[in-house]
Amino acid sequence: MSKPLNSAVVSLTPDKLLDFQHSVANIEGLVSLTLGEPGFATPAPVKKATIQAIEEDRSHYGDSQGEPKLRSAILDYMADRYDLQYPSIDNVIVTVGVTEAMQSIFKTLLAPGQGLLIPDPAYGSYFSALSLAGGTAVPIDTGKTAYKLTPALIDETIAETTEDVHAILFNYPNNPTGVTYTKEELEELAETFKRHDLWVISDEIYSELTYEGNHYSMGKLLPDQTVVVNGLSKSHAMTGYRLGFILGPTALIQQIQKVHGPLVFAVPTFIQDGAVAALKIPKEDLAFMRVEYQKRRDYAKKFLADLGFELVSPKGAFYLFAKLPADLGEDGWAFATALAQQAKVSVIPGAGFSFFDEAKKFIRISYAADMAQLQEGLKRLKTYVDEQRAAQETAEALSEDMTALAD
Repeated sequence: MSKPLNSAVVSLTPDKLLDFQHSVANIEGLVSLTLGEPGFATPAPVKKATIQAIEEDRSHYGDSQGEPKLRSAILDYMADRYDLQYPSIDNVIVTVGVTEAMQSIFKTLLAPGQGLLIPDPAYGSYFSALSLAGGTAVPIDTGKTAYKLTPALIDETIAETTEDVHAILFNYPNNPTGVTYTKEELEELAETFKRHDLWVISDEIYSELTYEGNHYSMGKLLPDQTVVVNGLSKSHAMTGYRLGFILGPTALIQQIQKVHGPLVFAVPTFIQDGAVAALKIPKEDLAFMRVEYQKRRDYAKKFLADLGFELVSPKGAFYLFAKLPADLGEDGWAFATALAQQAKVSVIPGAGFSFFDEAKKFIRISYAADMAQLQEGLKRLKTYVDEQRAAQETAEALSEDMTALAD
């Protein structure tokens, strides 16, 4: 066939996270500490409702924007959890996870070539989705400020870029660092977003996994220019259900729906019925997940710190962004590859989350897995690190002996 393919797709760099996952997938006996896959089963009421929906033949086309019953449940849920108030179900779109939500939002907010501010490091799939939408990434180096976005960083980045910046993608608690923000910090950022007249895409998928203080939504602070993105994958251990949702001003939601509809038409109706059941589960019945994640976080933090890793202090999500100790080198990709091949434990190289060179010195470890798997993975990591350090000591001693003999 001589006809060329779409150059935008051909030139697209593969998602580094998925690329690395693929490169180690065939290693037998691998303990995975990579993906944000909750180490819990989907709650029983969700499974029951989904099964019942299938048995009742809820297998036909649904409302493209989302079943009214589900959109109403989303409004109630967001009002209860975060005091987010929207006029009606017309302010909600039900999506195929956050991934499709981002595609629909990018294509709506950004014309080809327009800039999107992205606090960096960030979830790698954002970059691919943005490229497919024709937008231009304008990364903000949060490594300068302990990996937290600040008004000064925003001002500095906008002043220095030549791109036509229209929006900012703000994810908190953050993947991969786990950092999040106080209400006061968010108020300062909201003032900055408003001053620069930016659309705000607020990805709050990890909002329920906030360990210190309460999550405060940007949608409450800046409702007229914020698109809130959330879903059930992390909060309700429903990654395979692919259930996300978008909330925002009515006029903007109408435009985003023009993109969402042709992309997927509608989320399966039986999945939406399961989501209704999920949203009705009392938050007290789900709190055990956050408690367990915090235990895993604290365990993994101490374990890695004892090995000499420098950690970004996570206040939410379920990841540790860890800088390699100096004696283990500065190439997180090489380290993660060797770790998988030799110790049979996988982590994600930091380069998969960033435009900046500093991230190459990092790895991301997910502590979403159950405690037994986390402990085994970290045990293997320690064995590998100890072996590398022993080998270095042996090599250094041999070098000293050779020098002494030469003298």
